[in-house]
Amino acid sequence: MSDDTKSANEMWGGRFSAGPDAIMEAINASIGYDQRMARQDIEGSRAHAAMLAATGVITEDDAKVIREGLLTVLAEIEAGNFAFSTALEDIHMNVEARLKEIVGEPAGRLHTARSRNDQVATDFKLWVRDQMDAAIDGLEALIRALLGQAEAGADWVMPGFTHLQTAQPVTWGHHMMAYVEMFGRDMSRFRDARARMNESPLGSAALAGTSFPIDRHMTAEALGFDRPTANSLDAVADRDFALEFLSSATICAMHLSRFAEELVIWSSAQFRFVRMSDKWSTGSSIMPQKRNPDAAELIRAKIGRIMGANIGLMTVMKGLPLAYSKDMQEDKEQVFDAADNLMLALAAMTGMVSDMTANTESLEAAASSGFSTATDLADWCVRALNMPFRDAHHVTGSLVAMAEDRGCDLPDLSLEDMQSVNAQITEEVFGVLGVHNSVASRTSYGGTAPSEVRKQIARWKEKLGKEVLA
Repeated sequence: MSDDTKSANEMWGGRFSAGPDAIMEAINASIGYDQRMARQDIEGSRAHAAMLAATGVITEDDAKVIREGLLTVLAEIEAGNFAFSTALEDIHMNVEARLKEIVGEPAGRLHTARSRNDQVATDFKLWVRDQMDAAIDGLEALIRALLGQAEAGADWVMPGFTHLQTAQPVTWGHHMMAYVEMFGRDMSRFRDARARMNESPLGSAALAGTSFPIDRHMTAEALGFDRPTANSLDAVADRDFALEFLSSATICAMHLSRFAEELVIWSSAQFRFVRMSDKWSTGSSIMPQKRNPDAAELIRAKIGRIMGANIGLMTVMKGLPLAYSKDMQEDKEQVFDAADNLMLALAAMTGMVSDMTANTESLEAAASSGFSTATDLADWCVRALNMPFRDAHHVTGSLVAMAEDRGCDLPDLSLEDMQSVNAQITEEVFGVLGVHNSVASRTSYGGTAPSEVRKQIARWKEKLGKEVLA
């Protein structure tokens, strides 16, 4: 070995001591992760073989042998008996090589009228479509858990916050329904993206289509797509479907993170709003009194990985000319990781919501503190005394200052105290200062009144029932 060769090999180091060939194989291969698309790859190949026979490109006998052989390959993979080869680069070549070992010469006809470019685009679309369906199902389960909490606590009062400062009383049910709306939008985003992506790239070949008399509508229908893609260049270059999945997943993870943060706060000794089930909490290795909301904290952190995947793939795609470039091999690992973590976070959050117990005494005590009914007092002055709201705001602010000086809350002030600020105030004002009266009065559409919360719960139950039937 020459000194130059020895030096080069030392530079490659470790597992790449064989030199550039080993590095090229390692950087070029995707089988370490794209084997997750084995089922989708075989499903697409079976549809392609059937179409080739139907259009006379290959014989019915060859198509039958190929389709049956592919089922054998799938069975081996699912049983864990398949030997994946890095030298064969990806799932497509691994499957085809094994198919040839099983059925012989007909396997070589399978790749007629297609390319790995449209094949991988089809496989990846099928995989992402499955993940969108899984995300929709996971979100529906979470929404149903939230509806259960909302229904149980439609009348429970708690503080509503702005700037994490007590603002106005709301109901527990109303707070739960706020997250129902958030996760409902997430569900609709995944549905919208799924509908938009549901076009088949198969048959676009490398980039220009094919001269064989194929029937792309046939394969599209067989694979559950609405139609074939209309432009072969775009079909093999497109990863918008993966980006839309990641974008939707990122927004969903952000919502999960916000809710997880509230659960961390609410379960603290300072708030004591909720008790988390032992299933979703851990103890401290040194402090025996601790119950740490680890599941919520881990959900809160998932946004970093999922949003990172979104930014990562967007960066990969941003400078690519049409059509396919090898850069696009970097699309899958990020999507796989994001999908895994989103589903894990959804499942964990659903479990926590289903199991958590609200401390209604702490909720009501907190709702009654911090002059939370000050706005109700101002509104009463407008309604009962025909006072301009800005004047009512000033009167209420003066009364809040008085209560603050005395170390009491607004309902604890006497009528004489209130009349010292404004002589028109009557005994009726005390009817609006209780937190239960406050929330019951918020009957505007979408308000926190228990009656309105129950209407929204009923609306969502009906909505979910229709969507499940659809």
